[in-house]
Amino acid sequence: MADRSTEPGHPVYRDMATTIFEKMSGLARETGAINLGQGFPDAPGPPELLSAAADALLNRSNQYPPMAGLPELRAAVAAHYAEHQGMDLSPQEVIVTSGATEALAASLLALVRPGDEVLVFAPLYDAYLPLIERAGGVARVVRLTPPAWRITQDMLEAAISSRTRFLLMNNPVNPTGVMIGEEELALLADFCVGHDLIAICDEVWEQVTFDGAIHCSLMAVPGMRERCVKIGSAGKIFALTGWKVGWMCAAPPLATLLARAHQFLTFTTPPALQWAVAQGLGKPRDWFDLQRAATQASRDRLARGLTDAGFAVLPSAATWFLSVDLRASGIAMDDAAFCERIVHDAGVAAIPVSAFYPDDAVTHLVRLCFTKSDDVLDEAVARLAAFRQRALASTAGGG
Repeated sequence: MADRSTEPGHPVYRDMATTIFEKMSGLARETGAINLGQGFPDAPGPPELLSAAADALLNRSNQYPPMAGLPELRAAVAAHYAEHQGMDLSPQEVIVTSGATEALAASLLALVRPGDEVLVFAPLYDAYLPLIERAGGVARVVRLTPPAWRITQDMLEAAISSRTRFLLMNNPVNPTGVMIGEEELALLADFCVGHDLIAICDEVWEQVTFDGAIHCSLMAVPGMRERCVKIGSAGKIFALTGWKVGWMCAAPPLATLLARAHQFLTFTTPPALQWAVAQGLGKPRDWFDLQRAATQASRDRLARGLTDAGFAVLPSAATWFLSVDLRASGIAMDDAAFCERIVHDAGVAAIPVSAFYPDDAVTHLVRLCFTKSDDVLDEAVARLAAFRQRALASTAGGG
């Protein structure tokens, strides 16, 4: 019988809508709105990395690199984590992928067997659920809520069953901007060890942290070194989202399985970009400090502008995003309606946080991306401030 698994009627794809990021970016393109929805900077990226990639494209090999990645990049990833996070990875424990989403897909396809349950925390990146389902797994969703977004032992115990095999988590967290702290990491580690779970750790925002905070990987917590997959992204570290260079790190038994899945997904990643990323990862600490400081300044500029305009802004400890609380801002709309209105009436695109929940969503938060120029942020704030005043006047007038 012919394989019909990729036809539109397959259960994994049948009810799947276009991603919210593509929808809102499409509306921004159609209307000319300022796009604070999809997470990408409006700057071209670090010029030294662009030059390194161009030089490699012209002067080095453009043929297939090794399936697991260029030796230079695998070594650079291991050295970067040793320098910045005190980890003891070897280059052989690093598999280079075509972006972090491919690393997620390879991890799930390599490890999840039909019927295995995977714990995930909502709000969550929208690729998680379809990837789990395509691998034959079952998502067990742990619902988190603002403003603290805390993970508790009771939540975890209520979600687990005899079929639970994996934990898939994001830290720092998109869309909340939260960094999971040492106490919660210890809780998660104890839980994984106690229930014999493998943790797949989406840590793409590990270098995008603010206010002096330093990322700690779950893999570095005692008991987790042999039961973690750590996923990183050059696109996020260097603000080069279109490069789609990522990696997954794991102890040798897991890394071998991950590589087998990777070889049948993308097989490899453009070598010129790999050489450039390897150079970038070797930059001194103060280079990364300056990048964080610039991004933090953009966060502060948008947060200050929105606050002055009367919006209630939630804290953002990491990532490129902050959230506005519509209820606390006096706006009587849910997040989806607000985002639909502002893209047309204010000329600003944003993302409703409810889109990051599979069900029972929080509906009063809107996510905004702040990796834009000062002029763009200021114009977006002015447009949103005017929209808020019109909305409040309409409510007061009964309109």
